[in-house]
Amino acid sequence: MSTRPDPRELIVLRRDRITPSLQRVTLGGPGLEGFPAGQQGGYLKLFLGEDARGKPIVRTYTIRDQREDELDIDFALHGDDAAGPATKWSLSAEPGETIKVGGPGAAKPLPEAHDFYLIAGDMTALPAISVNLVALSNDARGVAVIEIQNDADQVELDKPEGIEVRWLVNREPGSQPALLSDELRRIALPQGKLAGWAACEFSAMRNLRALLRDELGLRGDSLYISSYWKAGLIEDEHKRVKREDAETQTV
Repeated sequence: MSTRPDPRELIVLRRDRITPSLQRVTLGGPGLEGFPAGQQGGYLKLFLGEDARGKPIVRTYTIRDQREDELDIDFALHGDDAAGPATKWSLSAEPGETIKVGGPGAAKPLPEAHDFYLIAGDMTALPAISVNLVALSNDARGVAVIEIQNDADQVELDKPEGIEVRWLVNREPGSQPALLSDELRRIALPQGKLAGWAACEFSAMRNLRALLRDELGLRGDSLYISSYWKAGLIEDEHKRVKREDAETQTV
C-alpha cells in the first residue's frame, strides 16, 4: 500500500518575473501547515488539471526558497512556442488562485568533503544550483557553468568566493547539447578529490555524463547527473526516454 501523502492545496501569493527568462510563483496558505522545514532544493509535483483523455497533468519543479509560511517556485521560460502547461500556468496564475501540489521530494545537494566541484546546468537547474551553492562550506572551490538565454538572465548567486561562475548564453535552449560539457573541458583541474553535479536538457546531460563519469571516472556520492527535460518532448515522454536511457547504463 502506498504511503504517499495526499496533495496539498496551496494558494498563489505572488507572481514575479526574476529575469526575462525566469518566472517565480510564491505559494502559501493554510495548506502549507505541517510542511517540513528546510526543503529548499527539494521538489514539488504540481497538479495542473487533466489532459483531453482525463489523465492528470503533473509537472515537477524545484523549491527555490522556503520561509515559514511560503515557498518560491521558479519556472524557466523557453518562449511561447515551447511553453508547456506549467510555464503557461506560471505566467497567468493570479494571487488567490489555488493549486494542488505533492511532495516534497528529496533534494540533490553537492557532497561534502571534496576538493573541487564541477557544476553544470541550464535554467531549469538554476534553482537547485542556487540552493546548493549557498549550502557549500566557505572554503569550497570549483566552477559552475550555467546556460542562460541572454545576458539579462544572470542572477546574483550567494556562493563561496572560491566558486567561479561562468554564464553561457544560448538563445535557443536545447539546441547546443555540447555547450556545457565543452566549457567544463576548458577547466584546468587541480589535484584532489573531484565532485560533479549536473542537471539540464537530456542530450546535454548525456554529453556531461560522458565527461564526468566516463572520462573523469566520478562515481557514487562524487557524482549526481540528471536530465530535467528533453527538447521537443513533454514531461511524460521525457520520463520514458530517461528510463530507457538509464536501463542501458552500467555504473
